[in-house]
Amino acid sequence: MNPLLAAHRHTWDNRTEIEASTLCGCCSCMEVFPAEEIVAWTGLDTSSFDHLDTASGATALCPRCGSEALIGDKAGFSLSPDFLGRMNQAWFQKTIIRKPVAKKP
Repeated sequence: MNPLLAAHRHTWDNRTEIEASTLCGCCSCMEVFPAEEIVAWTGLDTSSFDHLDTASGATALCPRCGSEALIGDKAGFSLSPDFLGRMNQAWFQKTIIRKPVAKKP
């Protein structure tokens, strides 16, 4: 699987992974910061619909830009400027990710 597509899966419903991470990177503003700076979460856990008073968000919000596009280092992907830049290009600049096609001889 394309690493950008694989990494994208780690940008939502990521509370457990983010809380286990030391560093996080934002695919929107491309900042890297300590995971402990995250104080806001969004999204509902669908298993909590019967008890909305105990529902809590499961997707981290960036403390710098407010985006829902965070990935923690526990996801196993690089938080380098290059990788975050490619994620930004793919998800925020509307770049199409296509499987490489073999060139004809």
